[in-house]
Amino acid sequence: MLFKPKAIFLDMDGTILNSYNKVSIKTKEIIDDLRNQGIFVFIATGRAFDEIADLVPVGFQVDGCITSNGMAGYIGENVVFQHSLSLDLVKTVIEKARQHKIYYELFPYGTSRITLNQDKHYVEHEIRDPKPDSVEINEWLSRKHAIKEEIAWKDNIEGSMFSKFYFFARTKEHINEWKDVLNQLKQEIDFTTSTSSSHNVEVMFANVNKATGIKQMLAHFGLSEVEIMAIGDSYNDMPMFEFVSYAVAMKNAPDPIKQVVDDVTEFTCDEDGVYQFLYRFSSVNI
Repeated sequence: MLFKPKAIFLDMDGTILNSYNKVSIKTKEIIDDLRNQGIFVFIATGRAFDEIADLVPVGFQVDGCITSNGMAGYIGENVVFQHSLSLDLVKTVIEKARQHKIYYELFPYGTSRITLNQDKHYVEHEIRDPKPDSVEINEWLSRKHAIKEEIAWKDNIEGSMFSKFYFFARTKEHINEWKDVLNQLKQEIDFTTSTSSSHNVEVMFANVNKATGIKQMLAHFGLSEVEIMAIGDSYNDMPMFEFVSYAVAMKNAPDPIKQVVDDVTEFTCDEDGVYQFLYRFSSVNI
């Protein structure tokens, strides 16, 4: 029997976003159709809320967005829930990032991401051409765009509420060394890490992930925690895959992720895989 969800949670990168970081019109239209049938559709992404608008077609709508790997939830522009990294943690992590020359972006709520001017040289150097072969094109393009247009280069940390850190390295060896540093720091300060590729890691508030964000969003809408579907492609999707009733991995997901889900899409993110998969629930197809 076909599983008919009451709510669907969709990852962005590698899922509804193609390799060039865009959501297709077909994906928008299938989401519109499902919502018109009374099925709730949500975004559950590692990206910050302010990034989403530039990636989706005009008129794109969902019932809510879980952002920064569960750190915040929104309905339209309204905040449903929000967690913040402490300023002490932010300062400590930036100092250690500087010592290890690791690329970082700090995401304050409601304003541009921050990298400090004194770190600009080595941060920009990590994004020098050519692109390393093992770095996916969507992540590389996102970093290029961030360096050119999205990072606010500051002399000092500004703000008091921070959704996450994003870290990147050209080599897997460098990012893995940094993960070891973060794991050691966890012995002193409580926080959560998440990774969506072999070249990045993110830092969030302790015990926060996409699954905790989904729980908070469902509670806000008064929805049951059963008959829930999630579609994603990466390791930061694992908590939500473990939580939902029906987990779906993209065809382009790593094999270890495909092995733990209930289903795999027939097509990749560059082939409108989410649209193709969700079409089975379309009013046109019923």
